Amino acid sequence: MVNLLLNNTSSVAYDEKDENNIKVFIDGKEHDFGESTENRIDYAQATKRNKYAYTLNNQFENLLLLTGAGSSIGWGKGVKKGKSMVDLWNDAEALLTPAIFDKLLKTINYNDRWEDGTIIKNLERVLSMATPAIPFIPKDEIDIEDCVNKIKDFIKGACQLILPDNSPHTLLLNKMTKRKVTLPRFKLFTLNYDMMFEQAACESNFVIIDGFSYSYPRTFSGRNYDYDIVSRNLSRVKEEDNFIQKVFHLYKLHGSVNWEREDGRILQKEVPDNPIMIYPHQSKYESSYEQPYFEMMSRFQSSLRKENVFLITIGFSFGDKHIVTSIIEALEQNPSFQLMIINRGIDDSNVNLAPFIEAARKYSNISIISETFEDFAKNYPDLKSYNQDTSKQIIINIPNS
Repeated sequence: MVNLLLNNTSSVAYDEKDENNIKVFIDGKEHDFGESTENRIDYAQATKRNKYAYTLNNQFENLLLLTGAGSSIGWGKGVKKGKSMVDLWNDAEALLTPAIFDKLLKTINYNDRWEDGTIIKNLERVLSMATPAIPFIPKDEIDIEDCVNKIKDFIKGACQLILPDNSPHTLLLNKMTKRKVTLPRFKLFTLNYDMMFEQAACESNFVIIDGFSYSYPRTFSGRNYDYDIVSRNLSRVKEEDNFIQKVFHLYKLHGSVNWEREDGRILQKEVPDNPIMIYPHQSKYESSYEQPYFEMMSRFQSSLRKENVFLITIGFSFGDKHIVTSIIEALEQNPSFQLMIINRGIDDSNVNLAPFIEAARKYSNISIISETFEDFAKNYPDLKSYNQDTSKQIIINIPNS
């Protein structure tokens, strides 16, 4: 059985064991195709998209999006694209050379393997085991610190991505921010270090409230999230604020390739020497209690506690303890909280996702949808009634003399 949408009150799945008689199940009941010859899997996919579009057509008071590596993997301009953890492992092995990489694994006793005996390519766990071993292994045996620094530098470089043309980032931002201006701003939380969402915002002329000042140098302060941008219609005595469109909040929970600490301040720079980033490591939970990560996490937690909250996750593996803990708390403590998980597949064998799959079968406020980032962006409903174009485009054609 292939599940496409899973929820306590709504579901879509299909069974393709018999390719000549594929069965489609809508809300637990087999759909009767009668004499129809239409593609049954396509019908199931369309039904799934209609169902989640119907939900997303509602105007939620607090709309949040949480993205992980899955929203960057495979995206980028030219040959440089976002990488998966397996890709990073392979590249790190090539960078250090297979001989040194293998020696590093043996030195730190990394031997995690799948049931078939093949090694589990978890670079995060390698860094977690290698970092505390640095003081205890003689450099003449293997320079672990050098290995760790080279891997981190490589990860930093791998996140210097350029937004491709017609990216799902731009499309999704334009759709999700079409809201009543009287509602709280749409909030985007991302675990990615790259700047593809910032580039997408720039491409569509958005204003980002990201915790940094609008004066130069751009300096971080949590209070900047409490500000907004309004139009006073050229009148300083007008009491009613007019909140402008195309504004959203951005929170980078694990840091960014354009942040740097300098003289006790956190600044935005085009090419920082030492970007502020929580590298893949099991101590991410502890690192999140340092600034600026603490401010970001506090905002994430407080956002989940508000009334009528709808959180969508895309490309998030549910492997980050501090993030998952906050989401579970919201599910348990906030009766108006709703969660929609967008994942490439609904797989019960996925250890991180399994508890949420089980919960989705029991509760109506959790939905899990099998969908790619690109297809979700394409099929997210476009609320025309809240079109963000504040003025019609003027095109002047001047004839060639």
